[in-house]
Amino acid sequence: MSSRHPIISVTGSSGAGTSSVRKTFEQIFRREHINAAYIEGDAFHRYDRAEMEWATAEARKQGNNHFCHFGEDANLLEELEDVFRSYSESGMGRTRRYVHDKQEAERLGVPIGTFTPWEDFPRDTDLLFYEGLHGTVVTENVDVAQHADLKIGVVPVINLEWIQKIMRDKAKRGYSVEAVTDVILRRMPAYVKYICPQFSQTDINFQRVPTVDTSNPFVARWIPTADESLVVIRYCDPRGIDFPYLLSMIQMSFMSRANSIVIPGGMLDLAMQLILTPHIMKLVERKRRSV
Repeated sequence: MSSRHPIISVTGSSGAGTSSVRKTFEQIFRREHINAAYIEGDAFHRYDRAEMEWATAEARKQGNNHFCHFGEDANLLEELEDVFRSYSESGMGRTRRYVHDKQEAERLGVPIGTFTPWEDFPRDTDLLFYEGLHGTVVTENVDVAQHADLKIGVVPVINLEWIQKIMRDKAKRGYSVEAVTDVILRRMPAYVKYICPQFSQTDINFQRVPTVDTSNPFVARWIPTADESLVVIRYCDPRGIDFPYLLSMIQMSFMSRANSIVIPGGMLDLAMQLILTPHIMKLVERKRRSV
């Protein structure tokens, strides 16, 4: 953690919706004139798409049917922690981009399924923003969480997460339901070992809960809408949080526990603006006072 070079880390599984949360942060950054450096978690995968297919096949030959992007072996987690540490100490570091689709390939000038070259962060940024799978990961070898100043978890209930992943991978990547299901099953041990524990490291979790039937996510025809959902917002430390103010500003919200507020899904963007802006501004003000 650093007062001069703060880090915000947003963590969620594949299909959790972290990209949408990033848009909310970007809106806040623009409104408050905050200059952020960005890391996309996919940049720290160890292998490009072709290499990952080869590595997965090799793992299967050795009896490992659960090798996947969630696990430690498929990612540069030590390098990610080094970047977090470097930024917290000096405001500098480097990242790259993983190219998911044709539009990104045309914009970035590299083939689909590969990485752009490593590039240094711009100088004189106000904070570092990470969004991806491992923003608060702690293992025997790394502790990424210790370097982040504000840690956010994005955690739909599991069936909703699977529906979102299936729909996304079908629409954007051309995968079949069977192919996505195979990926979900292959990733499950690493999901339990590496993804779930991170949400005990976070400062605030946003968990979307559908209010419609999602009991069989593998036959769902659409993603439940925001208005068909509730969101449970859990604070690790509720001290100093003005819950009466939040309840007055967010219609139909209520407290479910002393550290948790429940809101209608359609009010999520407003809630995030109300909740996150003070935390972000506190980090920025602390940085400016320390210079």
